[in-house]
Amino acid sequence: MAVLETILSFFTPVPVAGPEAAVVPAPPTRYAIRPLTLENLDEVLRVNFRCFRGGENYTKHTFSYLLNEPETLSYRAVTPAGEMAGFVFVMINQEGAAHVTTIGVAPEHRRRGIARRLLEHVERALKRKGLSTVVLEVRVGNDGAQDLYRRSGYAVVQRISSYYNNGEDGFLMMKSLL
Repeated sequence: MAVLETILSFFTPVPVAGPEAAVVPAPPTRYAIRPLTLENLDEVLRVNFRCFRGGENYTKHTFSYLLNEPETLSYRAVTPAGEMAGFVFVMINQEGAAHVTTIGVAPEHRRRGIARRLLEHVERALKRKGLSTVVLEVRVGNDGAQDLYRRSGYAVVQRISSYYNNGEDGFLMMKSLL
């Protein structure tokens, strides 16, 4: 039975124990951007679930795949105590374009510019690799994320009907890194 539970854990999101409570902002601090590696798998799973409660949560299997995929860049924002405050994953396809597959910031660390810093860090890394285009998808109803992406130079290029599991449409956004 333990083997079956282990296998299932790769395909289901990790729930956060306990009732959902009000978010208490973390104390002000500095954040550093560091590589995100397989050693951080359990922590990124926990942060991901808290970022996207009731939304599109990646599974342990998906994160494990991304962390082992040579054409994926992954970074985390950390506090001085080493706590993960946010993360970003970007896949590079064979045509030389990049795709931000997921970006999240823990609720208690939001509104501090962490997502913007993670995007900027990824974009610099992509430029160093010679990539010229980056794309991402965002929920039509996620005005805050859309605003961040627009301020960062992304533009909506397509509306994708019923893109998310709950049937919500998404926007495909693109940015030139040239």
